[in-house]
Order: sequence, then C-alpha cells, then structure tokens
Amino acid sequence: MTGWATLVQAETLADALGRDDLVVVDCRFTLADPAAGERAYAQSHLPGAVYAHLDRDLSDHGKHGQGRHPWPEATDFTARVGAWGISPQTQVVAYDDGDGAYAARLWFLLRTLGHERVAALDGGWKRWTALGLPVETETRTRAPARYEASFDADQLLDATQVQAHLDGGGVLVDVRAAERFRGEVEPLDRVAGHVPGARNRPYALNSAEGRFKSREQLAEEFREWLQGRDPRDVVAMCGSGVTACHHLLAMAHAGLPGAKLFTGSWSGWIGDPARPIAKGP
Repeated sequence: MTGWATLVQAETLADALGRDDLVVVDCRFTLADPAAGERAYAQSHLPGAVYAHLDRDLSDHGKHGQGRHPWPEATDFTARVGAWGISPQTQVVAYDDGDGAYAARLWFLLRTLGHERVAALDGGWKRWTALGLPVETETRTRAPARYEASFDADQLLDATQVQAHLDGGGVLVDVRAAERFRGEVEPLDRVAGHVPGARNRPYALNSAEGRFKSREQLAEEFREWLQGRDPRDVVAMCGSGVTACHHLLAMAHAGLPGAKLFTGSWSGWIGDPARPIAKGP
C-alpha cells in the first residue's frame, strides 16, 4: 500500500480497510467531557479501529508544570502504540469528530518518533458517516507489535527553549483564537494573554467546512504568512500542545515541513508566574 503521510480521504481509506499493514485509530475527545469520545467509540466506530484517549494515551498527567496535556515519555507511548498492534512499518490513520486537532496530536506524536506512514482522515468521523461508509460496534483486538523508538528532542521545545528561540529571532506562532491570543477571554487557563513576541494565526484558518484546505491553498497562505522565513524556524503553540499539532500537520501537508512544537504551550508558560505575559494584538 502506498504510504499516506499527512491526510487521506475517506473514499481512499474505505478501499483499504482490512489490510494487514493498516491500523485506524479513533481519537474522538471532548475537553468538557473527557469520557465522551470513548463512549462514542463504544457505540460506533470505523471498522477495526482502536481507541486513543487524549488524557490517558496521548498525554502524561503524571508530569507537573508542563501544561494541561504534558507530552508523554517515549517508552510509555511506544508501549501503548505497540499494544494497538502498530509497528514502525504500519500505516496509521487517525480520526476524530471535530476539525482534526486530536487526530493531529497522534499524527505528530508518531512523526516525532520518526514514523512516516501516518495520516489524519480528512473530514474525520463526520464526513465518513455523511458518506454512508461502513461502521461497526464490535471492538476487535489486534496482535501486539514491537515498537522501539525515541522522540526527536529537536522538534519539542519547553518554555526555556522557546524563550531562547525568540531571543534568537525565531518565529513563535500561537494558533489559538484571536480573542484568546489578545487576552480578551480565557475559557480554559487561569491567566489570559500570550507569550511576548508570539504571532497569532488561528489554526481554524487551516480548514473550510470541516476539511483541510487544499495543499495549494495552504501553501499559498503559509508562504504569505512566513514572508520568506524557513518553516523550520517556526515553533507552534496553543493552549496545551494539541491544536498546535493541527497547524504542524497543515504545514506539512502544504509541503512546508519542519516546524516544531512548544509542548507545554500557554498552560505550560503560565506555570511559572515569573514569566512575562503580553496582551493585545
């Protein structure tokens, strides 16, 4: 099977279901009700899909001071991936029922391990069911696989490294909604505002009508935003290191890979009250 490395369309995935080298991962999740995604999975999911819980599987809440969704340790994450039947050679497809941000979190976790054959389902659960494609209620078990890898530390920055990145002239893009960036509202974290020196480009601009914009349109928009800067000079952040991954996926799909992640993001930045906070545009 030809590898998919950023996005895959529902019709294409439907034709590939049942292949031994394919694992589909359901990443549905709701911040307001962390159990909702798993309940939805139990009721119905893509055939053969396994379930990944944002808090339990894609984060490490044993860590403190690293934001609301701390980046997991490689040994823990690879153990979970292996239990899902994923090996380094497996084609992985992740989906959620929103704009793809939770699926993108799994995408970037795997890409940071060096896993190239991983993609998000464009349009996710909503488009899949709108097309009347097959679903099931049965939970299948897969034979576990061996997965040994380490995260590429150069792609993952903490608050101290982000400050050094800014001091060196690097770009920090905050992908939260504009009103959160400006500090006018803050529905999730105890302090409003943004990291001084950050630029705002809401990740919602990557999509239209529930699907990612075309590769060509994204490339044009990102190049205009970058103004000649190398995408490898970019670090993305959000509230907790989740929706920023949507931005990283969109850039990679646009042919502009190499941007990095501020893992703790805003919730990690404000973990130290001595760090500066900016408000306004």
